Amino acid sequence: MTVASSTIPAPAFCDGIQSFAQSLPEFDTYGKAPAIAPGQPAIADPTDPAAVYQTLLAADGLRYLTLQMTASKESGHPGGFASVAEGIAALVMLGHKNLITEVGHHAPGFYSTVFLDRSLEAMGIYTVQDLCDRFRETHGLLGHLSGQIPGLLNPAGPLGQGQHFAMAGAKLHPGVLFPVTIGDGGLGEPYIMSSFGHFHTAYPNATNFLPILVWNGYSQEHHSMVSTQSNAAMVDYWRGNGFQEVVLVDAKAFDDANQPGAYVDSTAFSFSQRLAFTRAVLEATDRAAKLALSGTLTVLIIKQLKGAGVHKRGAQSHNLYPGDSLTRDYITEALTARSLTPDAWNLVRTNFERANGGPNAQTAVTESVLPVAELGTLPLTEFPVGGDKQVATTAMGAIVGYVGQQDPQFIVTNADGNAASGINNINQALKIIHPTTDATYFQQPQGQVYEPLSEDACAGLAVAQALFGARSLWCSYESFAINGLPIWQTVTQAMAELRRPTPSTITLFTAGALEQGRNGWTHQRPEIENYFAGMMRNGNVFPLFPIDANSIQACYAWALGTQNKGVTITASKSPLPVRTTLAQTQTALEQGAIVLHSTPGDKTVVFAVIGDMILIPVYDAAKQLAAAGIGTRIVAIVSPRRLYRPTDVAWDTCTEPDGDFLSDAEFDALFGGDVVLGVTGGTSAMLEPVMLRSTAPRDVFAWKRGETTASAGQLMALNGLTAENFVARAQALLG
Repeated sequence: MTVASSTIPAPAFCDGIQSFAQSLPEFDTYGKAPAIAPGQPAIADPTDPAAVYQTLLAADGLRYLTLQMTASKESGHPGGFASVAEGIAALVMLGHKNLITEVGHHAPGFYSTVFLDRSLEAMGIYTVQDLCDRFRETHGLLGHLSGQIPGLLNPAGPLGQGQHFAMAGAKLHPGVLFPVTIGDGGLGEPYIMSSFGHFHTAYPNATNFLPILVWNGYSQEHHSMVSTQSNAAMVDYWRGNGFQEVVLVDAKAFDDANQPGAYVDSTAFSFSQRLAFTRAVLEATDRAAKLALSGTLTVLIIKQLKGAGVHKRGAQSHNLYPGDSLTRDYITEALTARSLTPDAWNLVRTNFERANGGPNAQTAVTESVLPVAELGTLPLTEFPVGGDKQVATTAMGAIVGYVGQQDPQFIVTNADGNAASGINNINQALKIIHPTTDATYFQQPQGQVYEPLSEDACAGLAVAQALFGARSLWCSYESFAINGLPIWQTVTQAMAELRRPTPSTITLFTAGALEQGRNGWTHQRPEIENYFAGMMRNGNVFPLFPIDANSIQACYAWALGTQNKGVTITASKSPLPVRTTLAQTQTALEQGAIVLHSTPGDKTVVFAVIGDMILIPVYDAAKQLAAAGIGTRIVAIVSPRRLYRPTDVAWDTCTEPDGDFLSDAEFDALFGGDVVLGVTGGTSAMLEPVMLRSTAPRDVFAWKRGETTASAGQLMALNGLTAENFVARAQALLG
């Protein structure tokens, strides 16, 4: 073995590094020139000793940066990423930098990766000192991945989400590999395997995503629940879930340090065995990538002890706590062990920058706007006001079908069936994706309606596709959608931070609680609206409540024209009166609400109403009050977010800001009266903007709880939503 000392001053980007190595073994043999040649996007041969050696240097460099960054703030998660450092280094050296993760706790490692390829220079991070200073700071590097970090493709927080981004990328970008790391702690989430299974059945040719299981034996605070499985059992598990090739590299097979247990740390091996393990990872990664890109559903598994090469091992390596500073002995010892010479740092930086043709902030698929098809003029149908009752969802479905016919990338997702929501016309126009062709059910292998029986899978693919730049629509019963909302929220928040425009993520929630009397409380969960009510203050979330079949068309047309927003449309699937023109809802989308009905009187009771079916008892109450000489004004709220005051909402923090709010004078023109009654068949939280701004005596009628009833009227009565109650309360407030 030969040992070489550094021959150059430390590169400028190394400013802030706490510990440099004086020399590295074999550097003069394998470190003479970058393994990725000038003008090339990847190494030429994964068996090349120089490529293997430099991959090992990269892995240690990633570990070093991850640990110093987190220790500089005595906070963050170094252990999980450390166990897959060789795998990430191998992907970069092979030119596969469209990296995705399911594990938010791996964020510091991914920041280190895009720091080394110079992507973070786009946000003013040039040196290691900058990297440490900006970690976990405002306008810096969040503790978990977000939408604002240059070169990183996806946000990551709750477990069980990352695979959706990889699959959306694979669908939208054939020929590009989308690796996604999955922690063995997160493997227990039920969504991961089921979503892989449905996607592969629907899109059997889109295999260019590569799950990488980070099998390190530990979760956050204990052993992972799959830590007791044998290698054979783990292989069988993935094969049993449809994966044709399972490529597994177990560090234990290379251990010459006699480490106990099934999970070992490769950094404890002799140098020759470290190289052997790194070569095995590099070759396995290359093989798995080529299989995935050539049409074979493949998973890569890297089995190595959690915390390999950092300050602690096992679950204790997961998180740093106050006191885990850069002066602690176990931190400084780990940094010294992983340190590189200035020459080696320069070599690693050069390889990372050359990989995939340049910094990820310039070359990743999410760093540019994905072209979308022109839609032309939407085929809106204006139903006559006061004419036959119409189903709002069906009216919207006709437009959705048109959108899909104009835009081949567009998808509609639904777990409970479009036909059940009054939008079977979407299935007829776009076809359900299914390997069995059956005209009865409008299904065929080539379609645009994605129907897994999982709201997470529905929401996941829809929002991931929107984040990656394509149109989509997630349809759900409001009662079931809660299972898909975590990823919808993750992506909507990321869109608020995103550094490029992208189509808004749009939803249609049907089968409102008031329609579902005979189904009972299992189908009566309008509390979901609390979720969106809370998110309205984010700045880019717009819950919409169309009034009728004309109104819903205007709402969807508006949503299609927006970017970087989360737009939820909630509507009934029952035939209801047509009360408005298209133009009226277009006005309501601008100012938040419109006056539907007004009668004069000595006193005026204002009904601030959210919803469509709930208007029926409100109109009855207005008639009763008119008979008593009391004036009324029925104001239909279509976009409650517009009714907030500008200071209530973080709109100015969004990269695609929307600062249009109803002025005080306009608010008084709509809602000024002697009494204000907020009425909704859903959650009272949506009425908050009105209750905040109104100064009149006021009260709220809203959903309380579900029950089995024979009619919507009975269900409303159970919740106190009756004309008689409205009238009595109005008269009481009038005194």
